[in-house]
Amino acid sequence: MDTLDLALFILQIAVGLTFAAHGAQKLFGWWEGPGMAGWETAMHRMGFRPPRLFAWVSALVEFVGGLMLAIGFLTPLVAAAIVAQAVVIIGRAHWANGFFNQRSGIEYPLLLGAGAAALGLAGPSVLSVDSALGFVVDPTIRVALVIGGIVAGLVVLTIPRLGAQTRPTSA
Repeated sequence: MDTLDLALFILQIAVGLTFAAHGAQKLFGWWEGPGMAGWETAMHRMGFRPPRLFAWVSALVEFVGGLMLAIGFLTPLVAAAIVAQAVVIIGRAHWANGFFNQRSGIEYPLLLGAGAAALGLAGPSVLSVDSALGFVVDPTIRVALVIGGIVAGLVVLTIPRLGAQTRPTSA
């Protein structure tokens, strides 16, 4: 193991467990989180329809995806899903607040998303399930997956707006 593998291991643990903790707040209400009922209400307020579906998908991507990223299992695929989630988080909850975290800006979710993208591009460390299983993804595919994650997140951001545009107006 070299220093690059150690760096990737630290990144996969930090980004993965941080996302998993945020997912646990949503799924289970741990660490003063909203739990699923509160998260579904938040998704409704943010304009996602149906809010239950979006609440479950986002919470599971964070929790399960975060755990999978932390152990380095299916790293390029999971990183793409987490990148998509980070794009949605930034675009829907933080963009309007500027950059810095103290004002709930994009700083924190941007760093987590960038960390997930870096892992998706680099692949897992030698201290990962992927490495133990010999799961290797071609670099071109890893780049495509990260780009796909960004695009998927942007598409999801259009969904609430599309729903708002198709609602009938009252006369």
